[in-house]
Amino acid sequence: MVGKLESANGTAKSGSNQSGPAPASTFPLNLKSDLLNSFSFKNLKLKTKQQELLIRVSILCLVYVLAFITRLFSVLRYESMIHEFDPYFNYRTTLFLTQKGFYEFWNWFDSESWYPLGRIIGGTLYPGLMVTAAIIYWALRFLRFAVHIREVCVLTAPFFASNTTLVAYFFGKEIWDSGAGLVAAALIAICPGYISRSVAGSYDNEGVAIFALLLTFYLFVKAVNTGSLAWALGSAFGYFYMVSAWGGYVFIINLIPLYVLVLLITGRYSMRLYVAYNCMYVVGMLLAMQIRFVGFQHVQSGEHMAAMGVFFLIQVVYFLDWVRYQLNDTKLFQAFLRITVTCAVGAGAIALGVGTASGYISPWTGRFYSLLDPTYAKDHIPIIASVSEHQPTAWSSFMFDFHILLFLFPAGLYFCFKRLSDATIFIVMYGLTSMYFAGVMVRLILVATPAVCLISAIAVSATIKNLTQLLRAKNKVSQPGSSKGAGSSKGSSKVSIDQSQPFQRNGAIALLLGAFYLLSKYATHCTWVTSEAYSSPSIVLAARGHHGNRVIFDDYREAYYWLRQNTPPDAKVMSWWDYGYQITAMGNRTVIVDNNTWNNTHIATVGRAMSSYEHEAIDIMRSLDVDYVLVVFGGVTGYSSDDINKFLWMVRIGGGVFPVIKEPDYLVNGEYRVDKGAAPKMLNCLMYKLCYYRFGELTTEYGKPSGYDRARGVEIGNKDIKLEYLEEAFTTSNWIVRIYKVKPPNNRW
Repeated sequence: MVGKLESANGTAKSGSNQSGPAPASTFPLNLKSDLLNSFSFKNLKLKTKQQELLIRVSILCLVYVLAFITRLFSVLRYESMIHEFDPYFNYRTTLFLTQKGFYEFWNWFDSESWYPLGRIIGGTLYPGLMVTAAIIYWALRFLRFAVHIREVCVLTAPFFASNTTLVAYFFGKEIWDSGAGLVAAALIAICPGYISRSVAGSYDNEGVAIFALLLTFYLFVKAVNTGSLAWALGSAFGYFYMVSAWGGYVFIINLIPLYVLVLLITGRYSMRLYVAYNCMYVVGMLLAMQIRFVGFQHVQSGEHMAAMGVFFLIQVVYFLDWVRYQLNDTKLFQAFLRITVTCAVGAGAIALGVGTASGYISPWTGRFYSLLDPTYAKDHIPIIASVSEHQPTAWSSFMFDFHILLFLFPAGLYFCFKRLSDATIFIVMYGLTSMYFAGVMVRLILVATPAVCLISAIAVSATIKNLTQLLRAKNKVSQPGSSKGAGSSKGSSKVSIDQSQPFQRNGAIALLLGAFYLLSKYATHCTWVTSEAYSSPSIVLAARGHHGNRVIFDDYREAYYWLRQNTPPDAKVMSWWDYGYQITAMGNRTVIVDNNTWNNTHIATVGRAMSSYEHEAIDIMRSLDVDYVLVVFGGVTGYSSDDINKFLWMVRIGGGVFPVIKEPDYLVNGEYRVDKGAAPKMLNCLMYKLCYYRFGELTTEYGKPSGYDRARGVEIGNKDIKLEYLEEAFTTSNWIVRIYKVKPPNNRW
């Protein structure tokens, strides 16, 4: 039996005796030989396409992991914590969602915010981030992973950044080729412009919104290229996710209609475009209306009218295309065309005018105006201009966040214009419009980053591909007599080409080495920026000591812990709106204003109290039932982002509602000062007193007088500060956070 098996397998040698069984000792050797032959590398040899696929998948997996781990510096250097200000509100609402359920979350009235007004949570936020984190948390719990919701919130942004690299690959492949897709995925994985909002702990809306934005754009371009209804539906659902996650969806709903309009004007109209836009707009609009914070803005807000106008315009174009097919007379069609276009434009203008005059169509918001006019917010809405991330972008910020991409971007635009298509037109429009908005507002560098990475990837991929093709070209040296009757002119031209080829190859090698060097410097720069600039949580401050050692200032959490442990549960805390979310989430106390900034009058009331004399401010505080006042002061440590440096915005915002507050009263010759030359109103206002109370007794730096403010580099002008209606309750170890208690009114008897 064994002999038959060996014969069938072809293992018996020729001339051997096959009549008897094989020796028992030879059976394992023969079996081992069969296994080695069947599993040899020759049998597993992959074809060229399979090798390319394997390499591509391997690179994508490495980029996916790289995008995740490069955002963990903050966890490794500090600890797993939530960063900044807004993320604390997001974390607080996510915690409520996981504990109480979606129904309670959707109908939650938060009485601890905006006292005494309160806040309806479900109708005043974009719930996409919270629901996403909650679903991930519930899925992990279902799989028996015992994790806390805080860890899910901390790692949500890095996880979606990794997913964004996959979308960038498919997007780059769609608009150019797979090489551009791989380069785009690698560039966006470590680009500081994106990392700034997606590090571990940055639990903000942008952490998932950039993924949703790029996914929506990719699916829409895919729908335009294929005309597939399935891709168009996918882009509509991607748009719905974007609307649920971030208010930046307005950029999508204006860019896509602008793109469609450009295709119509340039004669690139097709049924593919008609199907893609109609499905995306109608289904996406209906889905977006399910978000309570958005509601009917798609049909009532001026910011959404461009999308509606293009929707009706494309119907007119489709109708005219059908009429042209039905009519054979060119002159008759041209007459019909003039009448139709005139009627359509007139009807649209009348509808827009009537809707705007009647108030049905609301005008553009101040934030939208500030994007078109950088000076608008400073002149009309100081609360928007007061935010540092809303300031115009400096060239240094572009270089800091983009590095060599700033120079690869124009080169990528050149290649896109060289090979124009529906997809490249879209990425060009996305890149140019987003770069303009990024120049208007620092925060919008985040929106421009995917476009810059994609267009730069096209430049890198196309350049390297051309150089490598030049290197692979073989020398075609003509041998004597091998031309077979060819003329001498052909032979001489071949010789000239062969002589110039070594110089071309040397130049190509030098350019490839230069590209490799620049990309390696880009990777080094991105790693340094990520670890040093964008991985430091604002709630925990770090500085270098005299001996080079790192000093940690944990005053924020120290102050919030004191609030939670030493104040009544129903205590009301007044502070500037920057710290409202943190006080509510970490201190568990009611605040007067917070980072939502929906009520400018309420914020102006707090600004008026901070800008007034103490005896005037106490009436405002008692009208708001304030129990404690919290201020942030950096004069001891040199922390510049304190309330004294923000004070002029309090004056401007307060003065915008209450004319009794005048900005010139706090300036001297147009200059903002806190030393002896400061304005009398400045030296005696409530904010100055609360920050510098007892500071005149303190020596902050060797060789400097007492009361030397290290953040502003001056000696304060009022060292003898007395408080009449407030008393110091707590000051943190580094004097960064100071809390004062409002004294009860005196017995009138």
